[in-house]
Order: sequence, then structure tokens, then C-alpha cells
Amino acid sequence: MCSFCVVPFTRGRERSRDAQSIVQEAKHLFENGYREMTLLGQNVDSYRWENSDGTEVVSFSKLLEMVAQIHPRFRIRFSTSHPKDITDDVLHIMAKYDNICNNIHLPIQSGSTRILQMMNRTYTKEWYLHKVKRIREIIPNCAISTDLIIGFCTETDEDHQETLKVIDQCKFDLAYMYTYSERPGTLAARRYPDDIPDEVKNRRLTEIITRQRINSHRSNVEDVGKVFEVLVEGPSKKNSEEYSGRTDSNKMVIFPRENVQKGDFVKVEITACTSGTLLGKMVS
Repeated sequence: MCSFCVVPFTRGRERSRDAQSIVQEAKHLFENGYREMTLLGQNVDSYRWENSDGTEVVSFSKLLEMVAQIHPRFRIRFSTSHPKDITDDVLHIMAKYDNICNNIHLPIQSGSTRILQMMNRTYTKEWYLHKVKRIREIIPNCAISTDLIIGFCTETDEDHQETLKVIDQCKFDLAYMYTYSERPGTLAARRYPDDIPDEVKNRRLTEIITRQRINSHRSNVEDVGKVFEVLVEGPSKKNSEEYSGRTDSNKMVIFPRENVQKGDFVKVEITACTSGTLLGKMVS
């Protein structure tokens, strides 16, 4: 129940699907040619299911393992992780199975603890930084992406600077960045005036985007010269003579089209990059 979020009002109370139905659906997908699946939930790590008589309880880490065991060539991703929910159990399962992608989307929303409290995010900046530290201790090569809301009610220049500092500390591989927009019916809309002028929001957003673009480019530059296993998604949107696909860390790779097809796993050596895309060539 984040104060800015309308989702609980549009989707209703949180609930967890039957674990066995998820596993069966995943098996069906793999048997029909799919090679990647995303376990999707608003706060996916808070997943908890038990059968009618209470003899079986499945946490998210257990569900993740059950799906990963279907086949080693079936890639598993999940989103979105709330910082209050992601546990060491989940991280250790990720480290255990090669087909669970080393990529965690961990929204922080703001680098200011004061703003986080107003957002009802239930954690502090320090708590979030500790979670990032644990991820990198247990899964050293894990890519981390995040969400950022700029210009939330009462946000000061000092709050904004705290967000910039967190971006530098965490060095996110990717970030989705937006200015705050009031949603009718939410706690924030009822309690806090949307008092940050649009020109201030847009200036701060530009600063955030500029800072994050530097980190994204740095992350991609570090991948140049490395070889990654890429799942072919199909022809590149801009050039039909090239293929596109994603690495384990969810980075998009563009490479010359050869005798492969959608759904194949191929080895690609990264030869160049932009701030948002890796460029490469297939290797044997």
C-alpha cells in the first residue's frame, strides 16, 4: 500500500496462485517451445501459497526452485521484488541454478528516507543499500535495475541530492525514471499536496537520467570483450539483417544474422556498446 500507488485499488488484495498450477503452466510452456518465462507479481517475493489442509506451504524461494528444476535450458526471470520482501533464501536459490537469470528489479523510488516514509515504502535508504550489498555478496555478477519517482510531494533539493548519491552508490545497470503524477484515490492524493512545480520536476528528472545514463554506459563498457549466452528473440527492430536477444542479466544484444532462429541459445562476443545496447558477433 504505497501512498502513491493506485494498483491495490484497481487489482484488489494481494493473493498467491496455486503453486502446482504455476509449475504445470511452466512445463506446458517449455514443452511447446518457450525458452524463457517470467514469474510476475506486484511484490513477487511476498508470494506464499499453502494447500487447503495446510500440509504444503510454498514460499517464493521454493516456487522459484520448483520452476527452475523443470529443465536447465528453460530460463526463469521474476519481477518485481520489493526491498522488504527479498530474502537471502531467494538469492541463494538464484546462485544455485544457472537457468535463473542473474537480474533483479529492485525499485527504490527515492534515495531520501524522509520521502520513502511519506511514500509508505516501509524501508529506509540504509535498509535498501544493505539489500543491494547482500545481492552482490551472494550473486556477484547480478544486474540490478530500479524504479525512481522524481518530485514526490515536498521533495527538496537535499532529498534530490540523496537520490543522486544512491544512484552513484548502487551503480544500477538500468533504471525506469519518472516524475511524480498524482493518482486519484491514493493516500498521497488525499494527504499530500502535489507541490513541486513541473519545471523543477523536469530539471531533476533530467539530472537523474544523465547520471543513470553514465552508469548504464559504464556497465555496458565492462561487458565489451566478454562472451555471453544470448537467447535469440528474433530480428532486430531496426535492421532485419541482424538478430536481437538478451543476456542472462537482461541486457539487449544486437548481432549479425546467421543460421539460427528464434528460441535458440547462442554465444555472442560483445564488440561494442551504447548506453542501452550491447553489440556483438556470434562465436562457436
